[in-house]
Amino acid sequence: MIRNLSLEEDLALKRTSLLPSDQKPGFAWRDVVAAEVNNRSGIFVDRGGIEKEFETADVAEAIGCALTDLLLSREEEEIFTDKNRTFVAAVASAVAEKLVTLRDSGKALKLSQGDLYLLIEKALIDHNAYDVAKSLIFTRSAQEPAMVEPIHRTQAAANLRVIRRNNKVVPWNESKIEIAIRKAFLSLKLDSEPAVAVARSVTESIIATGKAFIHIEELQDLVQEQLMRLGHYKAAEAYILYRANRSAIRDAAAEEASISMRQETILVVKTAEGENVFWDGSDLRKRIEFGMIGLELCLSQFEIETELRRSLFNEMTFDDLNRTIILNAKSLIEQDADFAKFAARILLSFIYEEVLDWNITRDGIDGIRTAHERAFRTYLDRAISLKRLSPDLLKYDITKLAAALDPTADLDFDYLGIQTLYDRYLIVDKSARTHQRLETPQFFWMRVSMGLFLKQESDPEEWV
Repeated sequence: MIRNLSLEEDLALKRTSLLPSDQKPGFAWRDVVAAEVNNRSGIFVDRGGIEKEFETADVAEAIGCALTDLLLSREEEEIFTDKNRTFVAAVASAVAEKLVTLRDSGKALKLSQGDLYLLIEKALIDHNAYDVAKSLIFTRSAQEPAMVEPIHRTQAAANLRVIRRNNKVVPWNESKIEIAIRKAFLSLKLDSEPAVAVARSVTESIIATGKAFIHIEELQDLVQEQLMRLGHYKAAEAYILYRANRSAIRDAAAEEASISMRQETILVVKTAEGENVFWDGSDLRKRIEFGMIGLELCLSQFEIETELRRSLFNEMTFDDLNRTIILNAKSLIEQDADFAKFAARILLSFIYEEVLDWNITRDGIDGIRTAHERAFRTYLDRAISLKRLSPDLLKYDITKLAAALDPTADLDFDYLGIQTLYDRYLIVDKSARTHQRLETPQFFWMRVSMGLFLKQESDPEEWV
């Protein structure tokens, strides 16, 4: 039963763990410890806000279900055997005895569901059942939200967002990072306890960059880096090989899917200076990726690009090209209500480029927050010099306020909202021949708040 899991077995185990319980055989794992004397009073487990007295039978069921998933993924038919029942009972009893010892030593014993699962994992490792421990982790990952409690040690961590490969955006959850790292350790039959420190180090590294978004690939790069920095070279190697194998599988699928894809159309576009340059649509694809974050749209990325390229022609100006793209995005709202947010983000990407020292191709969406923070003081100085804002605003701690800007909130705009803000409320510099907005939405909200609390005597930045 106990051996290292190959990549194929790992993927099979993941698929099995995600199956609904009614699609898997059920076994009376709880009964393998039912006859024991209950001396577990005074030990409590918090299950999603509901406190329940600890029962060894609950542990036996968790271990038994993990073992069941593991054996099903290996297509084994003999599961509820005497040997396996004895194994489950032994590990469950070991967990219970550990808790009783802690209780008798006077330590407070109110465990979260996650804490209990870590104790079970440790007991499985002590019984040399690394593969069952890994199966247990897949079970934890598959059950939301009780088994994977988010860890937000700071507000900065709470504001982080992860962009998955399908462009869905999800909140930062350090526990999920920890679980992924535990799998690497367990694959090598190593104690997975260092995963806690590695996951914390990854969180701190990302916060230090000041980014609001991080793509899953960049996140995984950081995991590798921190594993090696903390001296866990074997786990890092296993993690790297696993990623490489998964990437090869994805690349093969992508290559097969791309056989029927058309070659990209290259246009000749005029710059503001009248020069002709080639436009290959790479920035458009970046805008589409930004626009699709977290949305369930009825069109694929390829289909959306086709729609946004409608009416584009050679030797049009960049201004006309950008306006056409925005109008095409707006027209998609008729197909799906979620395109209201998509179109808003297409417009937002152009606003960011107008106001900030930021370019979607050069800097990417993960550079939006840093660009806001860097440009905030410059914006205030320019607006004050144009007599559009009061010099009194500079009395604030501008660095502190700039660090609080959170452009991820702009993802909640729909098209009408951002268009109205752009047309009527954002400050415009009209001193040059070409008028230019000085504000992004986050700058606008921040300066309004600064005006409201200008006379606040204590902690004005906190009020803002």
